Amino acid sequence: MSATRIGREIKGPTALGDDPRRLWRLAYTLASTDFKLKFFGSVLGYLWQLMNPLMVFGVLFVVFSLALRLDTGVKYFPVALLLGIVLFSFVNEATTQGVRSLVMRESLVRKVDFPRLAVPMASVMTAVFNLGLNLVPVLIFLLASGARPRLSWLVVPVVLAALVLFAFGTTMVLSIAFVRFRDIEPIWTVVLQVMFYSSGVFFTFDTIAEQDNGQVLIDILLCNPFAAILAWMRHVFVDPSWQAPWEAASSPWLMAVPAGLVLVALIGGFLLFRAQAPRVAEEL
Repeated sequence: MSATRIGREIKGPTALGDDPRRLWRLAYTLASTDFKLKFFGSVLGYLWQLMNPLMVFGVLFVVFSLALRLDTGVKYFPVALLLGIVLFSFVNEATTQGVRSLVMRESLVRKVDFPRLAVPMASVMTAVFNLGLNLVPVLIFLLASGARPRLSWLVVPVVLAALVLFAFGTTMVLSIAFVRFRDIEPIWTVVLQVMFYSSGVFFTFDTIAEQDNGQVLIDILLCNPFAAILAWMRHVFVDPSWQAPWEAASSPWLMAVPAGLVLVALIGGFLLFRAQAPRVAEEL
């Protein structure tokens, strides 16, 4: 006798839920709570958040500027270096916190019906809060170095939006994949290290162009979305003398690669998360 299905299949909570406003409010509440708790009871508070990028900046500045003299003739190199560290710190924080976001909130995910996407979204939001604070000293250092506000600064929100979307798309993939495959975390740690040393955080593309096959290497590096976004940010925010990614590349059409990867991360991450979200509680 064949089994007969009665009624509709019961599905778990979806990624977006029934009300997008609820998703946004919940993500913001989780992010703001995490942000406040991070500095709760700390005497220095936000200064601890700023300490890490400043210490990395100090070490890299001494090595690559004072010791190796890689900043010769480069305008506002210290500011550009600090900006690169701050932007990478955002990507690092958003994604590394996002990898474990669903697992860390296992008790909430198992017991409460809410839009699952709010969890990785909250991780990215918390990193955005910290990014906004960390950009303040970058701006202060830039103005103290003699720079003046320019119209190109109006493009800065667009560049930062591209960075946030890239981090969010990547976080969606990592968070939902980590539920099943716990090897994702150490693998991503290695990927982040490769990204840091290959994105031009502490060197300029001019120094690479002088080497044999330097242009080929630059084209390869600029396929990395973070490297392209960092170069773009330095061009519009620090100084126009810092090459825009389409200027450093052998062809402006090469920028279709990092732009496409950002879209793939965002759209692919959302589709994957939406497909797996109803089963997250069962797999945790």
